[in-house]
Amino acid sequence: MYYIPTGMEQDHLDQLENQSVYILREAYANFKNLAMLWSIGKDSTVLLWLARKAFFGHVPISLVHIDTSFKIPAMIAYRDRLAREWGLNMVYGQNQEALAKGETFPAGKLTRLQCCKALKTDALRNTLSGEWPRYRMNHQTGQYEIDSNREPYTGVIVGARADEEGSRSKERYFSPRDKNSEWDVGDQPPELWNQFKTDFAPGTHVRIHPLLDWTELNIWEYILRENIPIIDLYFNKGDGKRYRSLGCYPCTSPVESEARNVVEIVEELKTGKFTNIAERSGRQQDKEDGGLETLRRDGYM
Repeated sequence: MYYIPTGMEQDHLDQLENQSVYILREAYANFKNLAMLWSIGKDSTVLLWLARKAFFGHVPISLVHIDTSFKIPAMIAYRDRLAREWGLNMVYGQNQEALAKGETFPAGKLTRLQCCKALKTDALRNTLSGEWPRYRMNHQTGQYEIDSNREPYTGVIVGARADEEGSRSKERYFSPRDKNSEWDVGDQPPELWNQFKTDFAPGTHVRIHPLLDWTELNIWEYILRENIPIIDLYFNKGDGKRYRSLGCYPCTSPVESEARNVVEIVEELKTGKFTNIAERSGRQQDKEDGGLETLRRDGYM
């Protein structure tokens, strides 16, 4: 069975695409040193696809991945394969000190939230600021080398969606953070009638969210329409399970699903099977006290 989107669905996807492309171009025009976070998941890969559309097949922005060393190995292989095929300016950062000392949840020294803060939040903040080493792919060798550019990224494009999780519904398209990347939820600029604030005080770190109004279903419908190459961890491979949200393997669980491809995922979402089940329900750190909003106030994605 093949899923055929209706004209109304196509029109809505076109509207979402146009808005996201506009946001990406506004960000590129207004921020001197811009980066895009790529988690390797479906949302940030759609964002990457949109960036290729916005800039006519080329992505003139560094792609930044925070490597906790606990990602599912297939995710890293997928990242590097796509980076080579598409000629991406691929950069990764890492909390090497915490990893060397074994200060992680899998090692039994930290809670899940503490581990996320160390391996994701702290690594992200210091990678963006240039205080910790960055590693950039050398496309001649296919290997990563220490990046000589340590200039801070002042604008960072993120694939967050408002419907994905409660704290993300409080975001703006252009969302300011302080110089330490900390987020004051109550101090966000109004964004009415597609009027966006892009002029911020010196030292302000800005997160840009081109996918804010997309839904999980929109993402998969767009992946289907555009034939975007998505990592196959999202598909059931015969055991009746698939990942709905991707993270570190010690803290991420698959969901029960028979969907083996994008068409079947779209059909599954349309049935309402997951209506009362949070998209990140398989992410165990979200269930700890404070959850994701605590991490995000401190600078997490």
